[in-house]
Amino acid sequence: MQKRYAAIWFRHLTTDWLTLHRPELKQLPFVLAATEHNRKVITAATSLAESQGIQVGMAVADAKAMIPDLLVFDEKPAREKRLLKALAEWCIRYTPFVALDLPDGLILDISGCTHLWGGEKTYLKDIVTRLRGSGYDVRAAIADTVGTAWAVSRFGQVSPVIESGAQASALLPLPAAALRLDSNILTRLQKLGLYQIGSFIGMPRSALRRRFGEDLLLRLAQALGQTEEYIQPIVVPEPWQERLPCMEPIRTAAGIEIAIKQLLETLCLRLQQEGKGIRTAILKCYRVDGKIQQVEIGTNKASHHVQHLFKLFELKISSIAPGLGIELFTLEALKVEGVSILQEALWGGNPGLDDEKVAELLDRITAKVGTGTIHRYLPDEHYWPERSIKPAASLQEPAITTWRSDRPRPLRLLATPAPVDVTAPIPDYPPLMFRYKGEVHHIRKADGPERIEREWWLEGGEHRDYYNVEDRNGQRYWLFRSGHYDTSEKKQWYLHGFFA
Repeated sequence: MQKRYAAIWFRHLTTDWLTLHRPELKQLPFVLAATEHNRKVITAATSLAESQGIQVGMAVADAKAMIPDLLVFDEKPAREKRLLKALAEWCIRYTPFVALDLPDGLILDISGCTHLWGGEKTYLKDIVTRLRGSGYDVRAAIADTVGTAWAVSRFGQVSPVIESGAQASALLPLPAAALRLDSNILTRLQKLGLYQIGSFIGMPRSALRRRFGEDLLLRLAQALGQTEEYIQPIVVPEPWQERLPCMEPIRTAAGIEIAIKQLLETLCLRLQQEGKGIRTAILKCYRVDGKIQQVEIGTNKASHHVQHLFKLFELKISSIAPGLGIELFTLEALKVEGVSILQEALWGGNPGLDDEKVAELLDRITAKVGTGTIHRYLPDEHYWPERSIKPAASLQEPAITTWRSDRPRPLRLLATPAPVDVTAPIPDYPPLMFRYKGEVHHIRKADGPERIEREWWLEGGEHRDYYNVEDRNGQRYWLFRSGHYDTSEKKQWYLHGFFA
């Protein structure tokens, strides 16, 4: 595929932005200035100020002498980069490859994108019309190379869409500055009367190298397509991403559903061919007014099942506000994992959590009640009860040890044991009653003690003596005393869990 590039030039980037934020300045001449060598120098000017003789690089004092009521604002460092980055993110709706061209331009790799807008002319017209409608004074051009597109956007006087292979003829009438040359090279060219590219493009390369150096030859080769010029996009497209531009803005839930299904079918087909599935995916909806709506889903097990993934997105369609319409949908798989095919057992067998239907059920429940509400736990090799379990990273994570079954354990374990007040117990016996959250529990039955030593290689401290107790209401609790029974010192008792 022949590479095609679009160059966008913001002629008054910073002043246009300031006018958008302060509409009262629209009919007034003003400039932005910065301090250079102990004097104020103009760094940007409005078209109205330029029409009255003001130029970038002029001292503010000289400009004030020409226009006494000229407004002067301080230039803020790196403002151009921040503005261009925001505009570049807006342009991602036209192509995923958008690069900054500081201080006042953008470069777009539009290869394979323009047919979605009916051709290059309508594609470029749509970009320019929208930017001008937003208040920016822009020029743009399309060509086979970055250099030619840049030159025509700034100096061209003919059609801004240069046909493929015609970059040489498009460059001939343009000034030498259109090649993005250093000021010293431009000065030497002008001294020799070489004002246009056509006046020296046919000269022997050895003569140009001897007089002007390698930079001139490099820029010529880049503009003509003889040397590849690479751009650095602001956002590197993810490998698992699909885009769906819309010919007409989408404003209905039915339209959003159709878009999601098309994106999922395309993305899941790619994933299936690679033996992978989605764990986390995000849908972004770019609205006509420039705002972005997005929803995210997650799965407990990698999946490329289109219907299942669509059901997860379907639960969140109501949260998408289309506004005046959505013009671009993107679906990106943020986290992708390999999909393992489960071998079916010949006789009976219970796949349990490996069953796809179980995993899909958990996904739908999570989508309804929210992430972080369903957990799976595995046994861990620790004596201390609160360390003896750990959250599983996935449904497929195997247990490295078995659950302890020789001693009863509560169904609900408190993350931190809660202190309780007890009656004075008999040595190595449970208390007769305890108070928890203001409620008194009279103990009717008890079993224990079970001594659990502290893991001395992790921390120091006393052991615990645990008791399974049942109160008069039939409710069962897991209590423990910290350390040995001591008549000279009152030991603290704790509630650590609740039995079913």
